[in-house]
Order: sequence, then structure tokens, then C-alpha cells
Amino acid sequence: MTKYIIRRVLWGIALLFLVSALTFVIFYLMPSADPAQLRAGRQPNPALVASIRHHLGLDKPWYVQYYRYMKGLVLHFDFGYSFTNNISVKQQIFSRLPATVSLALGAAVVWLTIGIVVGTISAIRRRSAFDRATMGGALVAISAPPYWLGLLALFLFASDIGKIKLFPGAGSYVPLTQDPGKWFTSLIMPWLVLAASFAAIYARLLRANLIEVMSEDYIRTARAKGLSERRVILRHGIRAAITPVVSAAGVDIGVLLGGVILVEAVFNIPGIGRLVFESIQNADLPMIQGTVLVGAFFIVVCNLIVDVLYAFIDPRVRYT
Repeated sequence: MTKYIIRRVLWGIALLFLVSALTFVIFYLMPSADPAQLRAGRQPNPALVASIRHHLGLDKPWYVQYYRYMKGLVLHFDFGYSFTNNISVKQQIFSRLPATVSLALGAAVVWLTIGIVVGTISAIRRRSAFDRATMGGALVAISAPPYWLGLLALFLFASDIGKIKLFPGAGSYVPLTQDPGKWFTSLIMPWLVLAASFAAIYARLLRANLIEVMSEDYIRTARAKGLSERRVILRHGIRAAITPVVSAAGVDIGVLLGGVILVEAVFNIPGIGRLVFESIQNADLPMIQGTVLVGAFFIVVCNLIVDVLYAFIDPRVRYT
């Protein structure tokens, strides 16, 4: 297990270098705008633009720029400074990261809880009224885009414009360190909106896997030995059926931590997703590079955690 983890960590580091190189090359070869001109303002003096390009190092070959960037990142954990406002990229990312982490991890807890509970009950009570209602509702949840569902939820339940006003804190994010109570209430609706489609997908996935597992020979053997139905389901059925769910959760959580742009925009949450959008609009290479690397880092870490969990969830999995 230790050798496997070391190999995965080394591959993860290599992948992060590859992601940074591809991002840098794509931005250099296919620029959407000149950062120097954006910083100089409207109808800038060519001399001013040239001066800004020299100051930012944009007049150097792309491989020289990349070398300088990676040197600062590897030796000093320095993501550079924004081309737009000359603010530290690391400072910007880490100031917005708690909001995105709060949104993504909270939504993950909600969708995993709902998905596992609903999927298990639907598989055990197949073709029942509960099964038909939840699986029909799952199709609706999967088909509803998060930004549309978020706008609808704000219209119906937000404090200012809502008709029912169940979630008074929605639309005004409060940091956890400022007020834990308001932080929680401000994120209830975003969690539910972001978790809706994922919970539906996971419920259907677990239901299908659990139905198949419950017909296996070792399940019949466990029942023949006199084990209670609850223990058969929890200890043998779900443990075998949940492996694909854990795999999907690792990827989904990693992607969400990289930036949930639409949900953050709808609920006015100052997270990584909005920072990515603003950086792309301003052709801010250091900010784009930093946010992409942070997103890739979370995806690599989440996949590593999932692979390690496999060995504990499924005894048939062994790493060498």
C-alpha cells in the first residue's frame, strides 16, 4: 500500500506539471486578449503598452516565462501576481478557497446522504410507490440545470423576493469565521441546489448496483447462515455496491472544489469559480494558471483518497 501511494503521489506531481505546461502554452499560443493592453486601458499609448509588457515579462519567449513561473512556484510556492490588479495570486486564491470548499463539501455531504439512503431504500423496495416516486423525481433533478434551479429557488424561498421564505440567508454568503450560524443558513439553499442532480445520479447508480449485488450467491449464503436482513444489506450488499459511488464521488468533489462557477454566481458566493470567470475575461494568465493548478490538485488528491478507500471498502482490492 505504501509503495502504491508513493507512486500515485509522484504521478500526481507529474500531472500537475503537465497541466501547468498545457495551460501556459494554450494561453500563449491562443491569447484572447493582450494583458498589457487591458491593463493600459482604452486607446493606450503604444509606448505604455510596450513598457507594461516589459514589466510583466510578456516580451520574453513563452518558455522563459514558464521557467520563471515554475521556478517561483516550486522554490517559494509563489503563484505570481495578477496582471490586472497586481495582487498576489496566492492571496486571492486562498482568500476565496474557504467559500468554495464550504459549498462543495457541504453539497457533497448532502448528495451522498440523500443518494445512499434513497438508492438503498429504492433497491430494497423495488417497484414500490417510494421507488417509482423517487426514481421519477431523480429524472427531473438530473434534467434541471443548477443555475436554473438556483434562480427558481431564490425566487420562491429567498428572504427579499421569495414567496415562502424558508431560507432567509440565501443569496448573502457569510464566512464561517464571522458567524457560524449565518454561514450555515446562507449555504443551505446552495447545498441543496448543487446536490440535487448529483443526489439523483448517485441514487440511481446505487440502486442499480445494489439490485445486482443482492442477487449474488454470497448474499444468499449470508441469509442461509441466519444473518439478519439488515446486516446482510449493510455489511455485504451496500459494501459491495457502493464502490462505483465512491469512485464517482472522488472525481465530482475534486471538480467542484476546482470551481463551481454557476452556483457561486447565482448565490453571490465569492469563491474560486467566480475568480476563474473573471480571470478568463481579463486574460489574467497568473490567476488562470493558479486556479487551474488548485483545481487539478484537488482532483488528484480526491482520486488518491478514493483509491486508498477501495482497499477498505472492498476486501477484494489489493495494491502492490
